[in-house]
Amino acid sequence: MENKIKIHNSLTRKTEEFQPLNSPEVKMYVCGPTVYDEPHIGHARSAYVFDVIRRYLAYRGFKVKFVRNVTDVDDKIIDKAKKEYPGEDLNAAVKKVSEKYLGLYHQDMKLLGILEPDAEPKATEYLTSDRPLMQNFIAGLNEKGAAYVSGGDVYFDIKKAKSYGKLSNQSLDKMESGTRVMAGENKRDPLDFALWKSAKPDEPSWDSPWGKGRPGWHMECSVMSSELLGDEFDIHGGGLDLIFPHHENELAQSEAAGKKFAKYWIHHGLLTINAQKMSKSLGNFVTFKDILLKGYSAEVLKICYLTVHYSKPLDFSWERMDGAREELDRIKECISKIDYRISQRKEDWMQSAPVIKYLDFKKEIDGLIEKFKNAMDDDFNTPQAKSVILQMMPVFYINQLGLENIECLKYVKNAIIELCNILGLSFKEDALTLEEKHLFEERQNARENKNYKLADELRKALEAKGIILEDTKDGQTTWRRKI
Repeated sequence: MENKIKIHNSLTRKTEEFQPLNSPEVKMYVCGPTVYDEPHIGHARSAYVFDVIRRYLAYRGFKVKFVRNVTDVDDKIIDKAKKEYPGEDLNAAVKKVSEKYLGLYHQDMKLLGILEPDAEPKATEYLTSDRPLMQNFIAGLNEKGAAYVSGGDVYFDIKKAKSYGKLSNQSLDKMESGTRVMAGENKRDPLDFALWKSAKPDEPSWDSPWGKGRPGWHMECSVMSSELLGDEFDIHGGGLDLIFPHHENELAQSEAAGKKFAKYWIHHGLLTINAQKMSKSLGNFVTFKDILLKGYSAEVLKICYLTVHYSKPLDFSWERMDGAREELDRIKECISKIDYRISQRKEDWMQSAPVIKYLDFKKEIDGLIEKFKNAMDDDFNTPQAKSVILQMMPVFYINQLGLENIECLKYVKNAIIELCNILGLSFKEDALTLEEKHLFEERQNARENKNYKLADELRKALEAKGIILEDTKDGQTTWRRKI
C-alpha cells in the first residue's frame, strides 16, 4: 500500500497524516502578493514552495483547486500611489499602482515557471455595490456580537474569540502585554483588530452600513476563501511572518462567523540576505530580474530554494547560487549524455541484452523513485528529494547496461525529467543558433582534418557563447548549454 503524505500542521504543531476533507479533491488557499512594489526573491520563494506542494499533490493523484489572492488596496499601495503619481486622482493612481506591480508579479511567475492559480481574487472585487461580500461578512459578525462599531470603524471583539492565540501558540496575557492602542484607533482592547476602517479624505472607499471606508487587511482572506473554497477547506498557506497577527485574525473572525476554516496550515520559512532581512535601505533587496542579470537561470534559483526544507529560513548568497548552478549543470549534463547515447543506439538493441538485466536496472531506478516519494511524503522534504535525483546520475554512469541499452537510457531519462518536473524544474529542448551551429560544424571539420589548434580556438569561441563541448571516445562531440 502506498505511503501516506504527512504534513506539519502549524495549527496543531504536529506532523499529521494528510486526509483531505473530500478526497481526491484538495482545496488550497495561499496568501498572495500585496502589489505595491516589484516582487523580490522572497516572494518568489513563497510562490515556488506552494507550487511544488501543488505539483506533488497532483502527481499523487489529488485534484487540487488552488487559490492565490491579491491585495490590491491597502496603506502601502496608497502611499506608493501618492509618490508615483503625485497630483493625480488618488483612486485612479491606486489602480495604476496595483495593476503595474501585479503585472510585474505575473511576469516573474511566468519566467519562474510557476503554475497559474485556478482563481486569483482581488480584494476590490469583493467590495462593490453588486458584490458587497466583505461588508456582508462584517455585518454578520456584528449581528453575532463578535464585532462592534466605534467612531465609524468596526472592530473584532477579541474577548468573543474562545481560543484566540491557538495558531500562534500565544496567551492573551502575553499578547496584550506587547500591544498598545495607536492614535486614531477607537477599539476597546489593544488586541481588537479593525474589520472596517472609515474613509480618509480622497482615499479609495466603498459604501457600507457604517459609512464609506475599506476593510481591514485580515478580512479579505476570510471572505475570499469562503466564497471560492467553502466554509471549510484543506490547506491554508503563507509565510511564517503571517501567522500573527494576519492568520490568527483570519481564523478568529472566520470561526466567530461559524466557519470551520482551514484544516491544515502550512507556513514556510523566510528568506534573508547574509543573515539580514531584505530591505532597500540596507541595499540587499534582490529581485528575480537581478538574478537573471547576474547570469543565473530560473532553474538555478529553484535549486537554491531546494537546498533547505520549506519550513526553514533560507539565507541567500551568491555562493549558494553557484552551488545550485553546479548541481543543475550535473543534471543537464547527464540528460545530454543520455540523449547522445540514445541517438547512437538502434531501437532493436534490447534484443541483444538479457531481459533480466534490464529488469534489474529498472528495479534500481524504481527504488530511487520510491525514495523520492518517501522524501516528499515526509512533509515535502525537497532537499532529500533533490538528492535522490542526483543519486540517479551515478546509476546511469556506472551501470554498463544503462550505458548501452536504449530502453534503460529512455527509462532513466524519463524518470529524471518526471521527478524534476514535480520540483518545477523544466528541461526544454535546446538548439544551437545558426552562428553556433556554423562554429560547431567548423570545429568538427577541423578535428577531422587534425587541425587541433583551430579546433581548440573554435571550442573557446563556443564556450564564450555558453556552449560546452565534450568529445567522446568514438570520435563524436556532444554539446550542452552552460547554465
